[in-house]
Amino acid sequence: MPATRDLLPGPDMAQTGRTKSPAGKESPRPVVRLVVTDTELGEQEVVQFKSMDLARALKLFEDPFSRNLTERHVRVLKKIAKHYCNGIPLKDLAQILKILNISAERVEDHKDFADPMCEIIKLFGFPFLKEKASDELNYANDVAHFVSQLGCLMRVPSSLVRIQICNSIANFYNPESIKPQIEGFQPTNVNFKVQMVEASGLAETLVLSLRLVENHLQEKISLLKVLQLLSATAANCKLMTKAQGGSRICSRLNDPDPTGQLLFRSSEILWNLLENGPKDELISQLSNIECIYSLKDSFVRRLTNGNKHYDRQLRNDLLVITTLIAENSVTPIIESGFAKQLILFATFSEVKSHNPLVKSLKLLHNHEDYEMKKLLFNMLVVLAKDLASVQLLSDGKVVLALFNYVKANEKPGIHDWPAARFEDLQLHAIATLTVVAPLLVEDYMTCQGNTRLLLFLEWCVSQDGFSGLGNCFHGTGGRGNKHAHMRYSLRLLRSVLASGDETVNQDLCDQGAISQLLGTLRKVLVEADGKEDSILLEIQSDVLFILSTICENDLHSKELFGTEGVDLLLQLLRMDSSKFYGGLGHNKLLFCTLDCIWCCIIGCFSSEDYFLEKEGIFIILDLLALNIKSMINVVLGILVEFCDNPKTIPHIATWRGKENQTAAKLLLQLWKHEEDELGVRRDGHGRIIDAKKPLVGQFQEAQGVTPMPANCFSIAIMEVAENTRAKIYSIFSKIGFDNLPGLSTLDYVTLSVISRYLDFKVGEVWKEIRAELEAENIKPVTSDHEVLDVIAKATENISKTVASHQMEIIEHHQQAERQEEQQTYNEMKSNHKQIELVLKSWDNFIARTSNYEALKKAKRLQEKSIESSRPKARPKNTVMHSTQIPHLNTTVTCGRQVAVESTPSNLTGGPLADPDIAVRRVSIRGGALLKTMSVKMFNQHNVD
Repeated sequence: MPATRDLLPGPDMAQTGRTKSPAGKESPRPVVRLVVTDTELGEQEVVQFKSMDLARALKLFEDPFSRNLTERHVRVLKKIAKHYCNGIPLKDLAQILKILNISAERVEDHKDFADPMCEIIKLFGFPFLKEKASDELNYANDVAHFVSQLGCLMRVPSSLVRIQICNSIANFYNPESIKPQIEGFQPTNVNFKVQMVEASGLAETLVLSLRLVENHLQEKISLLKVLQLLSATAANCKLMTKAQGGSRICSRLNDPDPTGQLLFRSSEILWNLLENGPKDELISQLSNIECIYSLKDSFVRRLTNGNKHYDRQLRNDLLVITTLIAENSVTPIIESGFAKQLILFATFSEVKSHNPLVKSLKLLHNHEDYEMKKLLFNMLVVLAKDLASVQLLSDGKVVLALFNYVKANEKPGIHDWPAARFEDLQLHAIATLTVVAPLLVEDYMTCQGNTRLLLFLEWCVSQDGFSGLGNCFHGTGGRGNKHAHMRYSLRLLRSVLASGDETVNQDLCDQGAISQLLGTLRKVLVEADGKEDSILLEIQSDVLFILSTICENDLHSKELFGTEGVDLLLQLLRMDSSKFYGGLGHNKLLFCTLDCIWCCIIGCFSSEDYFLEKEGIFIILDLLALNIKSMINVVLGILVEFCDNPKTIPHIATWRGKENQTAAKLLLQLWKHEEDELGVRRDGHGRIIDAKKPLVGQFQEAQGVTPMPANCFSIAIMEVAENTRAKIYSIFSKIGFDNLPGLSTLDYVTLSVISRYLDFKVGEVWKEIRAELEAENIKPVTSDHEVLDVIAKATENISKTVASHQMEIIEHHQQAERQEEQQTYNEMKSNHKQIELVLKSWDNFIARTSNYEALKKAKRLQEKSIESSRPKARPKNTVMHSTQIPHLNTTVTCGRQVAVESTPSNLTGGPLADPDIAVRRVSIRGGALLKTMSVKMFNQHNVD
């Protein structure tokens, strides 16, 4: 209704346009009432909804006698479409669906049904209508069934109907403007249809419908558009994969399509499926040789003929999909010839080729070509994981092409690529070589890889003013320096050496790599001083690993390592132990340092002697004393190797740790700790409890004995390598088991077990052999059985002998403690008598002194001063008096405690003299000796 202004009636309104007051005066303004419709206020127009007798219409369609009334059926369909033009209530969906299914069966014979069906299907793109808030829940199953059947209507042989179905489903994800509000109804939630799509399995139905539209481009593009929307959720991707959606779509990438939408939408669907769907199952589908051929043709056509920005982007997307497939299955890519073409495209700009595919191909300096170059490098890494592609990589001269980037960036911008992009490609190429070069060592040596790398490494260390931009993934930590270049070149050298080819090692040694690497390490250490940089720590670790590999089995290389290398290793060994668990890589650096000691120093007598001169063994023992579990085995192994040098033993004997701990004491503590972790049965003093299993722990015992092949180590043998006891035994075998400093008597209880470790281990192995024979039901002949019995008995007798010896040590220790206690008691008792004699002698001296009264007065004065400074609480039965003897700095207190600070001079050297009286403190019945600075105290009855 249009807006109107109604004036209130009044006299003379027509003439004046104003109203008058009851007094006859005109009012200042007319009284106006505004009537504004909902439409003008921006609110939706409320439409009255009249119900339609769908049951009657459905009866008309189902009645066999009215089957031929086509015109009437068409009119009913148009009437339904017009009636529900503002939305379909949820309660009417089931009947409308039945009418549509009946109509769908007659479309092929009567084309007139197509248009009204499309009008009704179009309504499905609008929100459904609900009368109550609970209708969505109550009708959820009906709606899910309806959506599922909507997908089944794709069987209708009408292009209009199929396209309209796709458009309506697409509107589920992109709803149109809200329709006019219907009185008594509310539109369903925006996401309600999307949820019903997932519950209905519509995605699977539409994928199966692809075969119906293969020869109809417009229908196929509409269907792919819907599948592209559906593939945004994991639930739909799972359904599409179940229907073999990956292979169905990928195998038809090259169908004729002048619009270009087919390839674009198909690649988007494949991308979404790989990202959101079950990846393994989808990769299995795409690994089909037919799909690989389709990807190959699409990629090559876009690369060689595509000139638009859109073509280049699509080409890169196809390359990513191919890479994902290759990561899981390279074989079909190799068999199809696609791998050979990808290698050609990756190297054609660095290595000249006469292949017609790349004859007129040139990479531009745009972002898409730059990204494709990096994707191709990545593809080379993926292909290198399958040994079947090694020959292809060699034939394609991949190593030579990649080494084209291993050169100094002396003049930024001189290359074809801009400086930042060339740096990224350079680091990416070196990272690719790290994977490829170990597989193609011959190609690496042909390209003089060692020489190129050493020259590049020399440039990395030089101060030529170049500084990296550090913008790329591989350039992490390389902004303003050459750390990234140094890091990746060392990684490459490390990976090639790890292949174990002696030719590479010898070539490096001949070119002076050891001296250059030591110089590099020295400069990096100076640069890393005071910095916490994980990149620099990784560089140091890699240099040490390379040096270890070069010198491990070559005495001449160890001699070249020399004193300069020893000094650097000692510097690294002195790092702060608190950094080991910092997470930056100090622990890795420490292990590489220890490995370098093992490989580069041990075995070269001059380096060993210099290491000992510089107190290297002391540092090794300090590391051992830290008791870092992951490091103990390595450090003990180094000590064992160094013990072959006779000069090492005095260093081990001289070392002292915290609280004056000796090396022997430290090794015993490690032994006890190891046995505690293994669960070996010992008593409180460390004595053997089970004579039949003197070394076996609870964990090893719980594993039992399993028959092993002859070429496999048994549990008893593996136990030697896995724990530290064998190494501790080896060290004690070098330094000896007797007269070791810093050991208590009880330490020899544990030492007696260590001394017989080899005998116990031999017996354990024989016992294991016997158990394996029993497990395999093999009975040895009589003589062998007797030998096994003798061995078992001998081992048990050794255990009992050691246990008996341990008991003797313990008893001797306890007896010595008792004797020492008795001796101390006797000494204190004798000292007590000496004190009594001393006191009596002083009493006689005082009595003979003529100035007795003066002394007595002085005694009383000092007694008062002492009483004033003494604590008030005293035992009731103790009365303390004091007297001071002139010319004697001696204080004696009698009563509960007696203390003597010095022996009187007239008794020094006499029969009562005891030089230890001033420092001995033991407890005896009747009193104790205690050092104090008080005066001499007597019991009251003695003074009197």
